[in-house]
Amino acid sequence: MAKLPIISGKKALKAFRKAGWTPVRQTGSHVIMIRENYAVTLSIPMHKAVKRGTLSGIIKDAGLSVEEFVRLL
Repeated sequence: MAKLPIISGKKALKAFRKAGWTPVRQTGSHVIMIRENYAVTLSIPMHKAVKRGTLSGIIKDAGLSVEEFVRLL
């Protein structure tokens, strides 16, 4: 299993865009993303460093594995 790196919110946003997610709005420091035909929305914190636990939860909500996400980076 690949170890999840600590990355910025900006890098996470780019990776989720590659996975087919689209940003729809920004509320404060969080960007809200949706995916067509998917019931879940993602809330990506636009911080300099997103904590591993937070990022891990977002990846699970997106239906990706850690390995798939790391490849998208």
